[in-house]
Amino acid sequence: MNKENITSSHVAKLAGVSQSAVSRVFTEGASVSPKMAEKVKKAAAELGYRPNVLARSLITGRSNIIGLVVAYLENQFYPEAIEKLSNSLKNRGYHVLIFMSTLAADNIDQLLEELLDYQVDGIVIASASMSSTLATRCESAGVPVVLFNRNQEDERLSSVTSDNVMGGIKIAKFLIAGGHKKIAHIAGWEDTSTQLDREKGFIAGLHQAGYELYAREKGEYNFEKAQAATRRMFANKDRPDAVFVANDHMAMAVMDVLRFELDIKIPEDVSVIGYDDVTLAAWASFSLTTLRQPSNRMVEETVNILMSHIKDGDDKPRQVTIDGPLIVRKSARIPEGWHE
Repeated sequence: MNKENITSSHVAKLAGVSQSAVSRVFTEGASVSPKMAEKVKKAAAELGYRPNVLARSLITGRSNIIGLVVAYLENQFYPEAIEKLSNSLKNRGYHVLIFMSTLAADNIDQLLEELLDYQVDGIVIASASMSSTLATRCESAGVPVVLFNRNQEDERLSSVTSDNVMGGIKIAKFLIAGGHKKIAHIAGWEDTSTQLDREKGFIAGLHQAGYELYAREKGEYNFEKAQAATRRMFANKDRPDAVFVANDHMAMAVMDVLRFELDIKIPEDVSVIGYDDVTLAAWASFSLTTLRQPSNRMVEETVNILMSHIKDGDDKPRQVTIDGPLIVRKSARIPEGWHE
């Protein structure tokens, strides 16, 4: 018999069970005895049978696939978060289909159109945004969309972020408590919610203490551009004595330029603080003080929103912000008696 023509009925006949029993064995989470599962899988292996997941999705109306759109992976925060998201969804019987995108809105919309063609059960958009037109399309199709580490002004969309405004405030207070007077900022992408909110909170924290931002450059969340921004910012003798960098990826670029090109000591001459708390931040070569994004809780909330829509039919959008702690290491001057 041609293996391509083997169906669940052939497996059922060889195993001496019903066709529905075969279906249950190959349905994750379905109730089936170990003895039954062993018998069916043995028959399936002998016949070379594999269940047709796509065909099943046409019957059930569910693909058990979550589409994930990611615009850039240079920032180590995203690979780590994506791994956690994939594992969490897998534990609930879902698989992740990843699409890489540029930051251009039309490119992201095109990819999302393709994702909808795959009959995905939900969509997570990380490090990117989507148009209102496609938001309407997803809403009409009954496909929930969650923005991860982003938000936008569309009340139909759910989002999960760290509390970026509060994070910026915490960083400003820490630097001021450390006695810094000339406090600077190296920004990421100008039009992203993460950058806007982090800088908003940072400047608000400075203003609360009667300080103004001393200097500002753009690094656009890019390693080489952050290096160039550092060279410009520290070109003059009257340089900053502290700098908040909008994410860890850029903060490491800043530290490399300061230490190895400009011979500026960290934190003796200048304090450097990042945002994210990626794994590399704890390495001794950086020991980066940074605002931790609580990725475990962010992933948990993202999956909960998806599941509440898919399984419970709750289509009410939710905007979740989660507070993260300041992780104090050696890249910034530690205020005497400091506690958050």
